[in-house]
Amino acid sequence: MPNIGFGEIIVILLVALLVFGPRKLPEVGRTVGKSLREFRRATSNLKAEFEQDLDTEPPRTPPRRRRTLPASGNGAADEADDAPSPEGTADRPTDTGESTE
Repeated sequence: MPNIGFGEIIVILLVALLVFGPRKLPEVGRTVGKSLREFRRATSNLKAEFEQDLDTEPPRTPPRRRRTLPASGNGAADEADDAPSPEGTADRPTDTGESTE
């Protein structure tokens, strides 16, 4: 970003004097100064918030454990337990002949 020298500042002030006039120039200067101050304050607050968020580490959670079932010792029986029942009969309650009335 190029630096603005003394000569450039004089030219900017003269143009501002011609555009706004001698009566409005102090008011415009105050408004620009307040706006710049507010912009700097907002950017510094935002920068500080980002730096704070980057400096703090998120809380560590322990890794999730997979739930394991105890082995019964018979691989064929384990597979049979996981297999679907024929025609879905195990999913339905058995009829005991008793009435639920």
